[in-house]
This record gives sequence, structure tokens and C-alpha cells, in this order.
Amino acid sequence: MSLFQPLPAYKITSRHKVLDLSQPHIMAILNVTPDSFSDGGRFNGVDEAVSHCQEMIRAGATIIDIGGESTRPNAEIIGTTEEINRVIPVVKAIRKQCGDDIWLSIDTSNPAVIEAAVAAGADIWNDVRALKRPGAAAMAVQLDIPIMLMHMRGEPTTMNDLAHYEDVITEVSAELIARIEQVTAAGVKHDKIIIDPGFGFAKNYEHHCALLTQLHRLQALKLPIIFGISRKRFLAEVLQKSGVATVADTQAVQRDAASTAAGLLALQQGASIIRTHNVAMMQQAVALWQQLVAYDIDNNNKSASTSTNSSNSINGSSSSSSSSSSINTNTSSKM
Repeated sequence: MSLFQPLPAYKITSRHKVLDLSQPHIMAILNVTPDSFSDGGRFNGVDEAVSHCQEMIRAGATIIDIGGESTRPNAEIIGTTEEINRVIPVVKAIRKQCGDDIWLSIDTSNPAVIEAAVAAGADIWNDVRALKRPGAAAMAVQLDIPIMLMHMRGEPTTMNDLAHYEDVITEVSAELIARIEQVTAAGVKHDKIIIDPGFGFAKNYEHHCALLTQLHRLQALKLPIIFGISRKRFLAEVLQKSGVATVADTQAVQRDAASTAAGLLALQQGASIIRTHNVAMMQQAVALWQQLVAYDIDNNNKSASTSTNSSNSINGSSSSSSSSSSINTNTSSKM
């Protein structure tokens, strides 16, 4: 089997918009928080956030994921009013200055925040808690927008203590299936769901290795997959174990090359959306993957055509031989 299989033919709809997920999409991270692990505080102001958004769109992002509350390990939960005050002015400004073509995702677990964000122009709900907060599932039904359901155990303050699995990919799949059944029973439409295996949430180094090498198994759930591992601690551990200490010991931004390589591995296993901080670098990897997929398909088509022509030629030769033999037989009988 080729390493470069086309992506599954999914699509998502939000309001009047349709996003074709048979092509890869880059989801650019825009944190408007003071305490995110990678870039907290850099884009808190509306002008800074919009400027960075425009830069990421030019680099190739089709989705902007806006987060007003950090979900890093041991992150502090903030109030609804504060989260709304961080997120909504940015959503409004991006819609006004960047237009309606760009898809806006809101990284929140708070139903009141996503309701306000959709009213301001947001398209997607990215919920690391998979609609588990009170009123979240009902709000998802009301809004009828795409929902990213992520696998996590516990809360950011407790999740690391719950990273115990016998078979991580089997258990993550089972827990995602259970959650999908629960939210669809509450009225969420199945075709609105995107699944996220939750890299960096309630998993250790070995779990991440297993998930990354077996991500393709999540295709059995028959839903689009989002992949988000950008700049996470697992990548620092990879670099450290590989002896690349000069990179492993630096800031999270230095993990972008490893983040991009991991994104390419995810694309090869069927992930339609790659969530990243470094859009330009990921776009180069996506371009390479797309060209190789196109080449592989074209090459296979040529091989199939050549094989068909060869088969027809052989069959034609056989027919000619049969005809010749028949003529010779008939001629002999007349003599």
C-alpha cells in the first residue's frame, strides 16, 4: 500500500459555508491568553491578534483557532466574563478585516463563550472537554456548527494522574466512541463531529508514540480527524531521547521542525486538519505531501493503463491466432 493515500472524502458545513476535508487544512493557533505554554501574552491585544491572523492566512491557514483560556497542564480556570472579553473583540475584528472566507474556530469549553463567539462570526467549536461541561451538549445542538471532540481524562489540573492505559489506541478509540454516542443521543448531528485523539492530554511519552504510529486506526470511527501536537512537551522528550539536547532544552518555538514532521505523519494516516503554530513551515510539508499524492495517483493510473493495454494486446494476439488456426483448418478440409 502506498504511503500517500488521498484523504477521506469528508466535508463540514457551518452556516452557509462548506469546507472540503478531502484536502488537507492548516488550523493556525491564535492564543489571546497571558499564560499559554508557547506564546502566552504575545497576541493579547486586538491589533496584535489581527495582524498575526493576517500573517497566518497569507502563509496558508484556512482555519484560525482562537483560544482565550489556557489548557496547558495545571492551567487555571478563568471566569466566563473574562474569557468572553478576551475572545469576542478578536473574533469581531478578524471578521471585519479578514472577511468571511477564513474559518474561525473557538477553543473553549464554555457554552456561553461559544454562543457569543458564533454570534460574532465564529464557525467551529473546538472543545478539549468534549462537551462535558453543563449545558455544552445542548448549546452544540442549538448552534448546529461543527464540533471538535477531543479525548481527555479529567481536567488539565488532574489529567497527568490519569494517564494509565493497557492499550492506548484501543482505549482512546473506545472512549471517543462512547462520547460520540452520548452527544449524538443528546441531539448533536453525527456529520458535525470531528475527532481529536488529544495529544498532550492525559498521555505520557509511550502513549504518544503509540498514538502517532497507529493514528490510522482512528479512521475506523468514520469521522474527520484533527491532529494537534504543535510544540508540545512530547516533542521535547523525543529530541532529548534522540540526543538533540540543544533543541530539547530551548523554548517551545524551537520544536517547530519536529511538529511539522509529526504533522506530515498524521496526514499520511488520514488526518484532514493539522493544528499548528508555524503555518509557513507546515504549509511547505503539506505542499510536498499533496504533490506526492498527485504523483502517486498519476503513476498508478499510468501503470493500470499500461497493464490494460498489454492485456488487450495479448488478447488481440490470441484472437488473431485462433482466427488463423480456424482459417488453416477450414482450408485443409477443402483440399
